Amino acid sequence: MQYIYEADIAIAAAKQATILCKHVQHSIQLTSLEKLDQSPVTIADFGSQAIICRFLAEHFPQDAIVAEESSALLRQSPTQFSAVQKLIPDATPDQILDWIDLGQGKVGERFWTLDPIDGTKGFLRNQQYAIAIALIESGEVKVGVLSCPAFEEGCLFVAIRGQGTRRISLETGASRALSALDAPNFRLAESVETSHGDPELQRRIARSIGFTTPSLQMDSQAKYGAIASSHAGLYMRLPWKEKPNYRENIWDHAAGAIIVEEAGGQVTDMDGNPLNFSASAQLIENRGIIASSGEIHAAVLASIAQQMSQTTPDNQQGE
Repeated sequence: MQYIYEADIAIAAAKQATILCKHVQHSIQLTSLEKLDQSPVTIADFGSQAIICRFLAEHFPQDAIVAEESSALLRQSPTQFSAVQKLIPDATPDQILDWIDLGQGKVGERFWTLDPIDGTKGFLRNQQYAIAIALIESGEVKVGVLSCPAFEEGCLFVAIRGQGTRRISLETGASRALSALDAPNFRLAESVETSHGDPELQRRIARSIGFTTPSLQMDSQAKYGAIASSHAGLYMRLPWKEKPNYRENIWDHAAGAIIVEEAGGQVTDMDGNPLNFSASAQLIENRGIIASSGEIHAAVLASIAQQMSQTTPDNQQGE
């Protein structure tokens, strides 16, 4: 069967990165640097990306890698760089920097995209975060791996196109197939950070289709895992007025999208279009993200269209 080997390598890389991240979280006084977009980045982000890029480059040297981080900020902070070196003691400083910068590849016919720590703020709070790895080929996500160390007892979500989604315990290694429709849960999964979309509009849409249970708030692509495992039924990232031209980064959604889809759910943009992960490092052809357990997807899109049509020019979203 296709892509089994790729999935196995991505799983191995995610597990090694998870070990590093948990060590940093539990053993080191956490501090963060601030990127140009004012988002935080920690030594665990850099260490995780170095480990994953090394794994992928060793096994798939012809594949490009498109990742969130570069070494530029680390080169400007000798203290942080020294801390990263201690996390990977078998590597030279130059090797670590080179591995991190392997993630500066370009999208193409076949490439990997990864987020070494998706939900860094959740990581800093000792809450939800994810290590996300996806393989994209011929414009389609073929493999997705999410390591979610704080999800239940800690687990990996793994999906291969056409072969379903599995949940693997990080503690025991036990594996089981997932279906988003096993026990449909009419609960909205939403970001802890209110800057990630328009929360009031999203809640209004959820209520309009019958969601009454309090929202499940969590950082990172763990929300996709929540839908795949029937802990939630809907996740939305809708544009907000302050940044109408904002487009999502591919590494923030590629792994999660296939994990929901292969569990029987559905993922589109807010206009009902498939997500195009091959046009750019950003989803430049898509507005917003809608992920659902599947059976409610059409109703969600209809509600979004209705809500947007009722929005006045003064408070119009995403135009």
